[in-house]
Amino acid sequence: MRTIKVGSRQSALALTQTGHVIQDLRDICEREGLAFDFEVHKIVTKGDLILDVTLSKVGGKGLFVKEIEQAMLDRTIDMAVHSMKDMPSELPEGLINGAIPRRADPRDALISNGGLTLDQLPEGARVGTSSLRRSSQLKAYRPDLQLESIRGNIDSRLRKLETEGFDAIILAAAGLYRMGWEDRITEYLTETACLPAVGQGALGIECREDDEELLHLLQLYNDPETAFPVQAERRFLSVLNGGCQVPIGAHAVWVPQQDADSLNGENTLQLTGMVGTPDGGLILKEAMIGKDPVRLGEEVAWRLIERGAEQILAEVRG
Repeated sequence: MRTIKVGSRQSALALTQTGHVIQDLRDICEREGLAFDFEVHKIVTKGDLILDVTLSKVGGKGLFVKEIEQAMLDRTIDMAVHSMKDMPSELPEGLINGAIPRRADPRDALISNGGLTLDQLPEGARVGTSSLRRSSQLKAYRPDLQLESIRGNIDSRLRKLETEGFDAIILAAAGLYRMGWEDRITEYLTETACLPAVGQGALGIECREDDEELLHLLQLYNDPETAFPVQAERRFLSVLNGGCQVPIGAHAVWVPQQDADSLNGENTLQLTGMVGTPDGGLILKEAMIGKDPVRLGEEVAWRLIERGAEQILAEVRG
């Protein structure tokens, strides 16, 4: 029996996600009669070590995955479970996304003291977020709010809501659900207020592209209904040369066939993409429908580029 070495960050959320994936893979192995076992290897990433500054100031891509990917290339581990929103749009040579399982809720969630919604927060309320994407959109939606950086794991950010004088914080709904803390959610943010990050709510199972035995197992775990929308979002991100430290958002959904008459009723994706200035003064959004996720991602990105998205991102990168 082969033992698959699974790399994971050390946070409670990362280990919980990895545990869920391993259990799903064990179930597949039992059903299909495959002889695999799994063991978790904890790995510290650069993003885990830098907690005193915002990620946008750290710069670079793959802050939460590079060390894990290197361990795969070194054959110290065989696969890794990532939050898809942490994964760069381009993977290192020799590695591949072996599976994207069914997506959890992609929305951002507001957790507030006193149960106030985003629209109910008082003028000047202190709202904590680690994301330039979120702060850009929220400054546009509620310019009166005081957006402040809040770093750390999901559990430490929830503690900071209680101890550091924040009126509310913004977290990914999927992480709260995976930890069993969905009862803390005050409100799910609409896409009008805050478009999610690329791949938010989805997991990426990364492995070496020459590991055919493992890839066969992972293909049994892949969910095409999730993988195609995420592919459109990630192609959008790639064309813009973006990462999780710049104000870019995207969300692709399947359009009901009755809404896709122009495409002969075939399964169709709708992709909404966003690029914004850090101060929220300018938010560019485009939405299109299409059948090919790669082409759809490219077309939405190019529409935003034509409207000045590249200049915005160049200024953010400095």
